[in-house]
Amino acid sequence: MTPHRRHERCPPAAALVRRPARHLAEAELTHLARQPVDPDRAASQHTAYVEVLRQYGVAVRHLPAAPSHPDGVFVEDVVVAVGGLAIVTRPGAASRRGETAGLEPILAAMGLEVVTVEPPATLDGGDVLQIGTCVYVGRSSRTNDAAVEQLRRWLVPLGRTVVPVDVTGALHLKTAVTALPDGELVARPDCVDLAPFGPRPILVAPEPTGADVLLLDDLVVVSASAPRTAEEIAGRGFEVVAVAIDELEKLEAGPTCLSVLLTDAQPT
Repeated sequence: MTPHRRHERCPPAAALVRRPARHLAEAELTHLARQPVDPDRAASQHTAYVEVLRQYGVAVRHLPAAPSHPDGVFVEDVVVAVGGLAIVTRPGAASRRGETAGLEPILAAMGLEVVTVEPPATLDGGDVLQIGTCVYVGRSSRTNDAAVEQLRRWLVPLGRTVVPVDVTGALHLKTAVTALPDGELVARPDCVDLAPFGPRPILVAPEPTGADVLLLDDLVVVSASAPRTAEEIAGRGFEVVAVAIDELEKLEAGPTCLSVLLTDAQPT
């Protein structure tokens, strides 16, 4: 395998995570049939995932436990970080809105400027994909047009372009499309309108769980349930690590949704 290519990226200084609740199996579902979930196995897989972050040098910050919120482990949905700005979301599922309680002082203590999504907007962080200075926002069952407009108000002054993308066959935008360090998309074209991304090269994920990949600088984190996708990415010269999260995938999870990566935060 050729050495993986280097690109001008900013590695994450810190990551927010939250341990899974014991009643994780009661989490919201949209596109999958409910299956039994082993909470102990899910917790072990989450611990192993966090260890990957630590091994890469990311300072991990555990958010306070949210025992009354079975979706609480999916922290990506409650905070969107763009440089030094942290956006506390208003999740599309009403049952999840309590997950944002207490986040503002935690984020502010990490040196971030904090803003909060206001009604009538609903926004899940899983619908926000950043590629360079473009911020793609999925219009999904969880994120609406009002959220797109609020993001424009905050992000255009920061030099970002906000681009809406229609999501039809997946829970979130990043369930259906993410990007490699060189900007090539990893996607499930049957679930998302790829036209707003323009003429980017596309790797069609061979497995349903393969389109959601997490970037730690040039390291690409892929679900262990997507080995062919991992092989395709490695064949492009990137370093790949697989994480086993199949218990969490029963609840429509992927590698991106289990953490919020912060590039400009001060770990506390």
